[in-house]
Amino acid sequence: MVQTKDRIILHCDLNSFFASVELLSRPDLADAPVAVCGDPASRHGIILAKNELAKCFGVKTAETIWQAKKKCPNLVLLPSHHNLYRDYSRRVNAIYEQYTDLVEPFGIDESWLDITGTAHLFGGDPHAIADSIRQRIRDELGLTLSVGVSFNKVFAKLGSDYKKPDATTVISRENWRSIVWPLPVGDLLFVGHAAKKVLNAHGVETIGQLAGCSEDMLDTLLGKLGHQLHHYANGLDKEPVRSKEDREPIKSVGNGNTFRENLTTRAQVHNGIAMLSDSVASRLRAYGMYAGGVQITIRTPDFKTITRQKQFPVSTHLMRDLTQGAMELMERAWAPPTPIRMLTVTAIHLTPDQQTYEQVDLFSQSNVPKNQRQEKLEKAMDAIRGRFGTDAIQFGAPPDLPRDENPEF
Repeated sequence: MVQTKDRIILHCDLNSFFASVELLSRPDLADAPVAVCGDPASRHGIILAKNELAKCFGVKTAETIWQAKKKCPNLVLLPSHHNLYRDYSRRVNAIYEQYTDLVEPFGIDESWLDITGTAHLFGGDPHAIADSIRQRIRDELGLTLSVGVSFNKVFAKLGSDYKKPDATTVISRENWRSIVWPLPVGDLLFVGHAAKKVLNAHGVETIGQLAGCSEDMLDTLLGKLGHQLHHYANGLDKEPVRSKEDREPIKSVGNGNTFRENLTTRAQVHNGIAMLSDSVASRLRAYGMYAGGVQITIRTPDFKTITRQKQFPVSTHLMRDLTQGAMELMERAWAPPTPIRMLTVTAIHLTPDQQTYEQVDLFSQSNVPKNQRQEKLEKAMDAIRGRFGTDAIQFGAPPDLPRDENPEF
């Protein structure tokens, strides 16, 4: 039981969300392995989601249809309906908001709820409240939910992942070490593929081992992210659950990377810039924001720092535009083979609507179709990442580019 002096945070995660929504209108497929996919005639048909039965056959997100069919010949393929998923997401969050005004969505199918101040209105038992929410989602919408209950957001999310599907897990002051510390370090929030690889290479395999590391060591290995993860692993996360009204306006969005090996060629730098721009652009679209300019920060092995920025003629939230603008700045600020230890790409001058800053032909027949195609491509990638994580699909990079991407702000 979570102690009353602590916050009471729930993390609610809809199980196999896309597939579960599709199956609401296809009860005849309830006992069949099912996957939601993109258009089979386009980009070789990527798997976007799968139900529990398909998971049993080893079907994975972001693999091609032919790969999935090889594992599961009887796999039933259904087209995706993103407007329908957004509608169900809104309906689910409307139920959450009947328990607290502190509801913070985390992707389309996950939300944190802070019920510290309202739990007494629903009986006071956090486990029973979580079970009640799960029952309502099942009865009213036909979907199942896994809920984590804890005293902070990070552990609540670990709880919702701990037992699936359709389960409640309480991670309390009394049991958190026995539950959390044996888990693989990759289960911890914001430990992506690159960070996990670095930690594993230094003998850090579990969250408990991460908790026992010195902060100086983690700062050396992962920069600012290392300090953050050390706090998470030791149960020190104090991040509030933010309602829509409490969320601070976003002034900039940036990602920085300290590379394991120095970059010395234009090809390496271009791919480093492209990876960072991809992440920044994805976050801009998630926030519903456009960048009026871009800033780069270069740091050399001797810790010399160079910062440059430029304004766009038309604000953007596309990876292609951010990459092009950042590379123009790089060409003026850096010349190979000067080694680069760290790069940061930052979207600046953010606005909620697209703005024009110079007299340009927005309706050029050569630009508009190209922009539309790029927008469609990048939003398709957003849909996959929003459901299955940032590592599910990404723009490629040469194998000689050492990557260890860390969000800076």
